[in-house]
Amino acid sequence: MTRPPRIVAFGGGHGLYATLTALRGTTENLTAIVTVADDGGSSGRLRSELGIVPPGDLRMALSALCAGNEWGRTWRDVLQTRFVTRGPLDGHALGNLLIATLWERTGDVVAGLDWVGELLQAEGRVLPLSSEPLQVSATVRTEYGTVEAVGQVAVATAEGVVEDLRLFPKDPAVPAETVAAIDEADLVVLGPGSWYTSVLTHFMVAPVREALMRAADRAVVVLNVGHEDEETAGMARIDDVAALRRAAPAFVPEWVLVDVDHANDAGLAEAVADWGAALKVAKVRDQGTRDAHDTALLRRELVAIARDRGLDVNATEPTVAG
Repeated sequence: MTRPPRIVAFGGGHGLYATLTALRGTTENLTAIVTVADDGGSSGRLRSELGIVPPGDLRMALSALCAGNEWGRTWRDVLQTRFVTRGPLDGHALGNLLIATLWERTGDVVAGLDWVGELLQAEGRVLPLSSEPLQVSATVRTEYGTVEAVGQVAVATAEGVVEDLRLFPKDPAVPAETVAAIDEADLVVLGPGSWYTSVLTHFMVAPVREALMRAADRAVVVLNVGHEDEETAGMARIDDVAALRRAAPAFVPEWVLVDVDHANDAGLAEAVADWGAALKVAKVRDQGTRDAHDTALLRRELVAIARDRGLDVNATEPTVAG
């Protein structure tokens, strides 16, 4: 019997949540690799107080993969619950505290996440980009000159165009499981999400960048929809392509998936062709929003791409987890 296809999705926050919702149930071997540079909110506070990897985006990914039954949905909702108090617990997500506790108990970032996955009966695995917290910083060009933005929140909310992205530490520790998942993947999905702090950061960690280079001929880049993302306000999808090419000049994915609303963006088709990738145009935007993907439509297109590669993925939508 042949093994189920191995699919790996990259990102962080709401963008990765959408990708994982789209991919859940397509295969028994689904893995999320999550950026760990968040320094805001509950994650930022725990990171600062405990010196741990920020757990929020990891929690979101685990929640997206919860079993589509009462058990999975219940525990997902528990993980996502935020305290509203007048004390120090205010704003903390219970899932962040649970993950932090399991990390302290196990002494291992990956093992702690696997325990939470077991609790959720997760239909996939969640791995961190790095086993130590990352700090992202950037040079941002504004109408008044350039400024330095330090930290994920600062970069994501800076007014202007990100010109140079940096990561500290420069050579962070990467779990062996993370690199192995990329090397063993039959399909790699990058994006959508905050382009600089959730997507490009993966190319700034050497072992992951090198693994992505090896997996380029199995990779699909999913471009964002709309222009509402604060991090890339005023930029077009061709700018996202250019930014990725600057970050990883030797990386050439097999496909670039773009919503039909952006199909005629000036220069986009030519830029993707010059990159050496195939442009796939489809309706993937949630018609009720300006800047979010419809997970059912995204699933349809990712399944089609997987099947074009000869992968035996399941097209039937799973039991709704939300």
